[in-house]
Amino acid sequence: MSFRTIEWRDNKVIMIDQTRLPAEEVYNEYTDFQGVAEAIRGMVVRGAPAIGIAAAMGVAIGAREIIADSFDTFYRQLENVCDVLGRTRPTAVNLFWGLERMKRVALQHKELDLNSIREILKAEAISIEAEDLAICKEIGRHGAALVKEGASILTHCNAGGLATAGYGTALGVIRGAHEAGKNIRVFADETRPWLQGARLTAWELMKDSIPVTLISDNMAGWLMKSGQIDFCVVGADRIAANGDTANKIGTYSVAVLAKENRIPFYVAAPISTLDLKLANGDQIPIEERSSEEVTKVQGVSIAPEGVKVRNPAFDVTPARYITGIITEKGVVRGDYERELKALVGL
Repeated sequence: MSFRTIEWRDNKVIMIDQTRLPAEEVYNEYTDFQGVAEAIRGMVVRGAPAIGIAAAMGVAIGAREIIADSFDTFYRQLENVCDVLGRTRPTAVNLFWGLERMKRVALQHKELDLNSIREILKAEAISIEAEDLAICKEIGRHGAALVKEGASILTHCNAGGLATAGYGTALGVIRGAHEAGKNIRVFADETRPWLQGARLTAWELMKDSIPVTLISDNMAGWLMKSGQIDFCVVGADRIAANGDTANKIGTYSVAVLAKENRIPFYVAAPISTLDLKLANGDQIPIEERSSEEVTKVQGVSIAPEGVKVRNPAFDVTPARYITGIITEKGVVRGDYERELKALVGL
């Protein structure tokens, strides 16, 4: 990859500032967990897998700040660190997966001295980043096999290298197809209100010389109807046991349009995005964000002062609209409840 989304370097967490793309490629340094939490909340880092990595690194850096003389005291403060990080973005299940994994590792090594535990937590966070990159490449490999030669692919939001440790989930499928020489082209929805498609997906695909055309969100249906889209692939922030999938607001609309026009609609996500404790998508918490994200673009007001605003950051696509879910272990279709459980060995 020609950029790094997030990394641990010299006991600092380094993140590309996604709020400043595409105009500036700036990397921020964080030396405390509160800064990492604010970066997650403020969408300096975003995308479920990347949020999970950031959370784990936030725990590791927070552990270095803890002053304690016993494991019990250390662990209570570590739980406080996790609570602060856990309140940043409620929909992305990878956030909580990362936090729970770090707490579990600490408990597994509670007999060691605290400095050793701190080093183990740092190593675990770094390994989560490395694992995610390998997982995304497997998702890309499985997904690329579904893409036909010369396909026109529609994607929504940004589920690329910027949303992961690198390579991407939905864009991992696209990269896999491109690397396989399938002569694809990509249509990227701009993705209001944060414009992740326009600012991020178009930016990273252009950096990797993958043909991309930007469209506004309300153009997708007509392009499908006129035969210009062959395949849809998106990422996910949380997948319930029955296959219902939470992803960036507007995903549900794309899925319905794809179904109407008989176009395959795939979700690409790591197994860590599964939340099999939730029976269906109605139980997925949906983050509501600031009204200014809707009424302003790049700080410029585009709506009357005082207008009422709704700004749910995510929607839930029912499983019946999803052709298949692409994971690092393969593609699941049809009976999601049974197949997803089998995927994780339940």
